[in-house]
Amino acid sequence: MSFNGLTRLFCFISAVLLVLTPFTIANDSILSRFQQYLQINTAHPSPNYRQAADFILSQAKSLSLESRTIEFVENKPLILLKWPGKNPDLPSILLNSHTDVVPVEPHKWSHPPFDAAIDPEDGNIYARGSQDMKCVGLQYLEAIRKLKDSKFEPVRTIYISFVPDEEIGGHDGAEKFANSKNFDEMNVGIVLDEGLASPEDYYRLFYAERCPMWLVIKATGAPGHGAKLYDNTAMENLLKSIESVRRFRASQFDMVKAGLRSEGEVVSVNMAFLKAGTPSPTGFVMNLQPSEAQAGFDIRVPPIADQASLERRIAEEWAPASRNMTFEYKQKVSVYDKNGKPILTAHDSSNPWWSLIEEAIIKAKGKIGKPEIFPASTDARYFRMKGVPAIGFSPMANTPILLHDHNEFLNKEEYLKGIEVYESILKAFASFVEAKNGKDSSRDEL
Repeated sequence: MSFNGLTRLFCFISAVLLVLTPFTIANDSILSRFQQYLQINTAHPSPNYRQAADFILSQAKSLSLESRTIEFVENKPLILLKWPGKNPDLPSILLNSHTDVVPVEPHKWSHPPFDAAIDPEDGNIYARGSQDMKCVGLQYLEAIRKLKDSKFEPVRTIYISFVPDEEIGGHDGAEKFANSKNFDEMNVGIVLDEGLASPEDYYRLFYAERCPMWLVIKATGAPGHGAKLYDNTAMENLLKSIESVRRFRASQFDMVKAGLRSEGEVVSVNMAFLKAGTPSPTGFVMNLQPSEAQAGFDIRVPPIADQASLERRIAEEWAPASRNMTFEYKQKVSVYDKNGKPILTAHDSSNPWWSLIEEAIIKAKGKIGKPEIFPASTDARYFRMKGVPAIGFSPMANTPILLHDHNEFLNKEEYLKGIEVYESILKAFASFVEAKNGKDSSRDEL
């Protein structure tokens, strides 16, 4: 190659590097902030909420966001950030995420769960909370950073909440927040909360969730010698109930296996514990039939199911008094609101927020699956119970579902892509002004 050719090649490479270097540095900074958040151990039973709060407040300061620390319960800080909109009279947008994560068994992980190491071969970020749901909380902030850098000014006020205790029910976090004066004063019109990863190439949107009914069934009967055969023992009665539950579970699961229903659309029942027998120094007394036996079940009911019919089934078939059975609910959440309507968010053209989020995801070159019911529980239920529409969404396509699992990870490219998607969503939401005739007067500008 001639000297002039080498000179042109050098100039070309230099120009490419000038373009790519700032982009690379920016992405490295984004990933570093995510790693810092993941490295804070907020696992139960002793989550380090203070360190997480300090980190979030430092990020808010760097973004010039207003911030408040609220403690409905001592030592359980809720961080509330605010980006004021140009029209504070319009209903606001709430971006909710939780700071706590579930416990880990470090020896069962291939990477330390709080190192947030990026695998150099595939770019996966291994950490507890990488999917559930520290990713979403930081993606909110990174999307806002990009919008601010582009000089975007929201019409609607945007709130960002980082709440404690979601993984243990949210009673001292989102539940108290949703029922507080603070929340009422925010005039929230739409809530975004967590969703689930998608193993496919599309994102998942959730308009409702299954409600928990944690059931404990207890059987009683006369004790007797382990060699004696007689009717109505506690164990016999409980086993009959367990078999009845098993058949019901199979009927629900068969619909999922056949593709007739998604997981969130059926009632799930899983046995959580079985308690029976008389303890001994070496285990259990083997020649004594116990007088009591218990079984616990985690039941999840979708808002499209007949919850009253299920309650009758429990009383009449699973735990009938005629078999010396009793039952109690450790937790029972109704699928209906105070007006007797199913607790769900409209997911059609009647809900402009649903249309906006679908359009924004597509604009960001994302694909969308069909609307779903979240199979478990999230903090979104507390806002829906207040009558506020809430959409569950975590931008993780091409990603195995690993929340609460060993080796939870999120690929760095999926994380970065999710920020772009949220940037598109927030721009659409914060610019949306519904005209008096009910039409969107701002959509043409987007």
